[in-house]
Amino acid sequence: MIVILLKDIKGTGKAGDVVKVKDGYARNLLIPQGLAEPATEGNMKSLEKARALQEEKYNKDKEEALLMKEKLALAVVVITTKGGEGGRLFGSITSMDIQEELKKQHNILIDKKKMLLEAPIKQVGEYEIPVKLFPEVTGSLYVKVMV
Repeated sequence: MIVILLKDIKGTGKAGDVVKVKDGYARNLLIPQGLAEPATEGNMKSLEKARALQEEKYNKDKEEALLMKEKLALAVVVITTKGGEGGRLFGSITSMDIQEELKKQHNILIDKKKMLLEAPIKQVGEYEIPVKLFPEVTGSLYVKVMV
């Protein structure tokens, strides 16, 4: 029997896959538990529509990420804080601090988890911080730390 999987099933396939399984496995386990549905003509058309919508959403999200990458390339976040001798800061600048200043200065909201800051900033200077905007899109954010 040919079925469309509704959820990932180890050893059988991922959600959305059209697979051929034994009749008993489909009738007694997959279909009653809502893990699959028969691959009828109507269900196949629904699957194609769902895939098209999913691909359209993916492309739209990717375009938005590319636009955000361009915005970030033009933005420079200036953070003024207290510091000591030799350019050392009292405390440190974290991704949360950068997120707040980016929102205040440029009205751009980026999740702090997307900022790939290896360690908190503890020195005065200019930094280029990579920002993961989408699985295939990584932008750069420039941060200038001053005393």
